[in-house]
Amino acid sequence: MKQHLKLIALLMLSTSLMACSTLNQTSTQPEQKPKVEEPKQQNTEAQKPVKKPSKEPVVVVEARKTSDGKLILGEKEWVYVPGLNESFKARIDTGATTSSISAVDVVAFERDGNDWVKFRIEHDDIKSDEISLPVERWVRIRQSSAEGTQRRAVVIAWIEIGDLKERTEFTLADRTHLTYPLLLGRSFFKDVALVDVSRKYIQNKRK
Repeated sequence: MKQHLKLIALLMLSTSLMACSTLNQTSTQPEQKPKVEEPKQQNTEAQKPVKKPSKEPVVVVEARKTSDGKLILGEKEWVYVPGLNESFKARIDTGATTSSISAVDVVAFERDGNDWVKFRIEHDDIKSDEISLPVERWVRIRQSSAEGTQRRAVVIAWIEIGDLKERTEFTLADRTHLTYPLLLGRSFFKDVALVDVSRKYIQNKRK
């Protein structure tokens, strides 16, 4: 009987020791915190819209005047003649002294003791009424295709080119066989304009 009680006591003691050992092992293990997934960082720079370079055409405005207010004329320009209410294509000739305009049926006459001339402007499909103007002076022109010289009248007329309106001298000459009915020489543009022969029709045509 006594041995039986001792055996029971030993079993109880060993069971208690095992329980304590298990409890100690469990308490010594470090506490593991549950892993929390961190939110994914967004690449804000990558999401920004990329600005494309502007492809708008660059408009280059060419000057029609110099810094001191003079007109810039090309090799060819439109010239408006108020007396005829017509615009003509004109050649700008830096080698010519005086301007000239295409005139036909030129007849000289005298009025109040002064020389006058009547004529018509004719070129391609343009034919003006008869015009009478006083003669400013007479000039003699030597032509390479003919012998001797030809006497021509020089008159003064108003013209408009761009925003400039000026009186200038014109030699009356038959230019019906030439491309341009009007030629502007140095006597017109020497003080009011500069010529850029690399350009054409710089000034606006009067409508």
